[in-house]
Amino acid sequence: MKRRFVRRVVPLVAALAALTAVPTATATPGTQPQPIGLHRQFAVGPQYDSTHVYVEPGTEQAFAAAWVATFGGTTIGPNATQVTPTPSRTLSELVVSPVGTLSVFDYTTPVPYPFGAERTGWLVTDLDQAVRAARADGAAVTVAPFADPIGRDAVIQFPGGITAQLYVHATPPSYPELASVPENRLYLSPDAVGAFLHSYLAFTRGRVVSDDRRADGAAIGLPGTTYRLLRLSSGFGTTTVAVTDGGLPYPFGRELTGYGVPDLGATLRRAQAAGASVLWGPVTAGGRDSAMVRFPGGYVAEIHSDR
Repeated sequence: MKRRFVRRVVPLVAALAALTAVPTATATPGTQPQPIGLHRQFAVGPQYDSTHVYVEPGTEQAFAAAWVATFGGTTIGPNATQVTPTPSRTLSELVVSPVGTLSVFDYTTPVPYPFGAERTGWLVTDLDQAVRAARADGAAVTVAPFADPIGRDAVIQFPGGITAQLYVHATPPSYPELASVPENRLYLSPDAVGAFLHSYLAFTRGRVVSDDRRADGAAIGLPGTTYRLLRLSSGFGTTTVAVTDGGLPYPFGRELTGYGVPDLGATLRRAQAAGASVLWGPVTAGGRDSAMVRFPGGYVAEIHSDR
C-alpha cells in the first residue's frame, strides 16, 4: 500500500522488535523445510491493514468527506504520486477512522494491471520473508517486491482469486486502536473454499471462529435461502467467507469490507445525509442488523450492528 503519512508518528520499534524475535521458517542447508503455516506471525495489527478503495475519477474528496461524516476519523492527503512499479499517477489519500483504515486511490492515468484487483493492504514485519512464506503456503506472488516513495510492497493472490498487497514502511506508522475491527468479506464457490482456507489460514496463522452451513440468506440478498458462512480471525483482523453458488443479486460480492457500528440506524442516517445511498436493508439475520451502502465515488460497504 502506498500512502503519505504525517511526520509526527510514534515508531513501533518495540512492537516490531518483539515480533521479529520469532524464529523464521527458512530452512538451513541439509534440513527439511518447516511445514506450511509454521512460519512467524507477520501481522502488526488490524489498524494497519487498509481496504484499497479505487474511486471514480474526480471523486476522491467527496468520498473521504462522506466517510468521515458517517464514521468520524481523519484524513492524510490527498497527494499526487506514483504507487505502482510502472508509470502511473494517482491522488492518494489515507482515511484513518474508528471502524477501519482505507487507502483511497483516484487515478488520473489508466490503472496498471493488476492493480485495482487487490482488496486490502497488510502491514507486515518483514516483506521478503512474508513473500517467501506466502509462496510456501500456496499463494501466488502476482507483483514482485518493488519500492515506493515511502517503503516497499508486493501483491499476493490466494487460491480462489483473493488478492492482497503486503507492505512495509521505512518509518513505521502509528495509529490508534480501532473501535471495531472491520471484516474482510469474501465470496467463494464450494470448489474454491477448501484450497483458499488451507492457504489463507496458514499464511495469516488464523483460525476458524465459526462455520455455519445454514446461515440466513437474507444477509446476502437472498431471503428464504441458506448458505455457508465462515468467520475467521488472525493478527490481520477478521474475515467472513460466504460460500455460494454465485447466484448473487447486486451489490453482494462487490463489497470488500464490513464495518461494525453500535447503532446501525443512526449510522445510515449520517451516511445518507453525506450523500451515500442504501442499496439493501436494513435486514436482521444471523444475530446482526446489516445494510449495504454505496458511498460517493462508487465504494460499496456492508455496515452492521451485532445484537
